[in-house]
Amino acid sequence: MPCGSRRLTRKRAWRSVGDHPATGLGYLAAQRGWKVRSTAAADLVPLLEAAQRQGRLKEVLHRAVNTYRLLIVDEFGYLPFEPTAAHLLFQLVSRRYERGSVLVTSNRTVGDRGVVLGDPVVATAILDRLLHHSHVPAIRGDSYRLREKRRSGPLKATQIAPDATVAE
Repeated sequence: MPCGSRRLTRKRAWRSVGDHPATGLGYLAAQRGWKVRSTAAADLVPLLEAAQRQGRLKEVLHRAVNTYRLLIVDEFGYLPFEPTAAHLLFQLVSRRYERGSVLVTSNRTVGDRGVVLGDPVVATAILDRLLHHSHVPAIRGDSYRLREKRRSGPLKATQIAPDATVAE
């Protein structure tokens, strides 16, 4: 399993990172017997690219679709993707569509995904599948890291503007 990926199970203790909502939902799903995989988008893309180079993409996609009931992709859009990576992500999302749950976290709005994915057509196709049957909470305000920093005192509320909307 690549660095940064975590498999959540009932049997294995798993440390949560702060109070991240995706972490909590993944943990609860694992406690209820779901097989859950959590990974950063920056770790998922190289895994898919390596599988494609090695001729194992079909196998990796099959495992991602059929093994895990919930796939959590964290920090989607933090770094822009090359068009090739966007096409690989489309294949993953397309194969999981209506077969397994995907939880995506991002600091970008839905409208920014074309820029992040480098191809507006692929971005629209991915979003079409992700948003169908979905719940999209908008989390506004400071991240828990900034909130904790402000509570500890060294950072004043006026030094950093509140975060933008996480999702629309």
